[in-house]
Amino acid sequence: MSSLRIRDLLERKGDPLQLEPLTGEAGLDRVIPSAEASSPGLVLAGYTQRFAAHRIHILGETEITYLASLDGSGRRRSLETLFDFDIPCVVITKGQEAPAELLGLARAKGIPVIRTKLKTAEFYSRLKPFLDDAFAPHTTVHGSLADVFGVGLLFLGRSGIGKSECVLDLVERGHRLVADDVVHITRRGNDVLIGRGHELSRHYMEIRGVGLIDIQALFGIRAVRQQKRIEVVVQLEDWDAGREYDRTGIEGQETKVLEVALPLVTVPLNPGKNLTVICEVVAMNHLLRYGGVDSAQAFNERLIRRMAEKRQLQEYLEEDYE
Repeated sequence: MSSLRIRDLLERKGDPLQLEPLTGEAGLDRVIPSAEASSPGLVLAGYTQRFAAHRIHILGETEITYLASLDGSGRRRSLETLFDFDIPCVVITKGQEAPAELLGLARAKGIPVIRTKLKTAEFYSRLKPFLDDAFAPHTTVHGSLADVFGVGLLFLGRSGIGKSECVLDLVERGHRLVADDVVHITRRGNDVLIGRGHELSRHYMEIRGVGLIDIQALFGIRAVRQQKRIEVVVQLEDWDAGREYDRTGIEGQETKVLEVALPLVTVPLNPGKNLTVICEVVAMNHLLRYGGVDSAQAFNERLIRRMAEKRQLQEYLEEDYE
């Protein structure tokens, strides 16, 4: 799990979320320990059981109106109940004025108070994807990622085996580069993996003998994309004459990345093999399976039916005594 400071939130999402710190530098280096945000309404009313203090706490119009309905001493007691907890920060929505007692207690405790002009529901909806991404499990792999017919193919294999050259050929055929050499992978939810390139090398490729090339400059904006869901892993390997390779595809292989199972296609390489077309077929075959058509399974069922028909014919002929 990543660590995220309040300062990071302001720097990265300050403009999109229209964030304005009301307590200056106080508490900006506090760590946000959770990807969740919630309202502390019940705590302000005095109910503190099961309070999730580790979340970002948002005061909307309802909470601010409630505080305004209290007299000075009641408002202070209510806010003291909240600030007795070690909360990361408080966010006030809809550009509302912060009660003086809130700002005073926040400064004393070193807890930042931030204001946004966004409505509460809109702020929640914009903040949550950012927090989910910041706290999502992630890893980095050495490989290449391409969008082929809308399918995210992650190419893995030893250095120099031809991953970049394969993706370059795919781009020339109209497909799209996502990342080359270094692929940052983030898990969203339980079963979605999103891959993207490093921000410095994005849209660049290293081709041995040629050097670094800018795919966007060479092929145009249509040849690149910022990120893509990873759906199939293509493992490129040197041909091994002594190894048995899958020739039917009935028993599909799988591999796990960040505990997410992905289809694995192992492609042995030898001179003359048209790797680019094979990768296009891998993508199209995945789309067929996603649509409920499994070519290998259909052929297997057809073969079993034919064998059964021949067996029935053989039994009939054996029992024909005329």
